[in-house]
Amino acid sequence: MTDATALRPIESVWDYPRPPRVEPSERRVRIVVDGTTIADTRRAVRVLETSHPPAWYVPPEDVRMDLLRPSTRYSACEFKGEASYFRISAGDRERVNAAWTYPRPLPGYEVIAGYIAFYSGRVDEAWIDNERVLPQAGDFYGGWITSDVTGPFKGGPGTRGW
Repeated sequence: MTDATALRPIESVWDYPRPPRVEPSERRVRIVVDGTTIADTRRAVRVLETSHPPAWYVPPEDVRMDLLRPSTRYSACEFKGEASYFRISAGDRERVNAAWTYPRPLPGYEVIAGYIAFYSGRVDEAWIDNERVLPQAGDFYGGWITSDVTGPFKGGPGTRGW
């Protein structure tokens, strides 16, 4: 825990709304793959939804888009719309479906249009300020767990029907 994190209030994911809320953040968000910084920004937005740790979306101007390749995966969110996914090609191996975007989000979520979100468990390092992020359990949700966010979190075994 960093000094800055120690000063932050603890957030319970059960206090987050449904439908999700989107809010800007000035916290530093960094993604590293095979020693290469893929994203680095203080202009991210957080998507906060009941039972989920925050998902962080980075403006494409702050992402090494030259290292992202579209994948064939798509998914749908009842609130945000259809997401498309990216492979990250950096270093010796490719990270499949490691990031996603909403090119044309549904009304109310226009602010995340074209922003890139990353699965923290599918990259080598994901950071919020000076704290290394823990990934949300499971292989579908992409929330980032930090010391100032508490659960229990949806995503692990037995939580699908929450």
